[in-house]
Amino acid sequence: MKKGCLVLIILGVIAFFIFLWGKNQYNKLVEADETVKTAWSKVESAYQRRFDLIPNLVETVKGYAKHEKDVFVGVTEARSKMGGIIQMGPEFLDNPQKVKEFQQLQGEFSSALQRLMMVVENYPQLKADKNFQDLQVQLEGTENRIKVERDRFNDAVRHFNTLVRRFPLVLFAGVFGFSPKAYFQAEVGAEKAPKVQF
Repeated sequence: MKKGCLVLIILGVIAFFIFLWGKNQYNKLVEADETVKTAWSKVESAYQRRFDLIPNLVETVKGYAKHEKDVFVGVTEARSKMGGIIQMGPEFLDNPQKVKEFQQLQGEFSSALQRLMMVVENYPQLKADKNFQDLQVQLEGTENRIKVERDRFNDAVRHFNTLVRRFPLVLFAGVFGFSPKAYFQAEVGAEKAPKVQF
């Protein structure tokens, strides 16, 4: 009888320590997942800031460049496409296709902004306008924020993906529904320096 109780106590202690270890591993995964979601929300916030600045920039440029209608239409169309996708939420991070779609729309939006800034080069009086200069500084700051937040997001994804793939967490990750997240990747052609002409 004593031997049976001792075995049960030992098994109970082992089960308790396994439970504690499993709980800690699960909590690590949850914490890393939340870090990824938080980083993504900061990326979205930076893109939202850029999204919100564009109408002011377009209106300022319109005052000087009235005959550049096609550029304004392009920026407006790109912005309207972004409106529906800018706040996709962290749940779409498990879908690499959705992340790729988000990145593609951001690329189109950036391209439209580049065309708008090329129009600006043709209007020296616009470049000297105080409102335009302020908007340009804000836009540059926002672009820097976007880059910083994308880098932080990728760091959080790298940490999470490492945890999910590391043994023995890989055994728990699949059971509890944790799967690797997609990285924010550079746009196609980003490795080539853009041509700047004045």
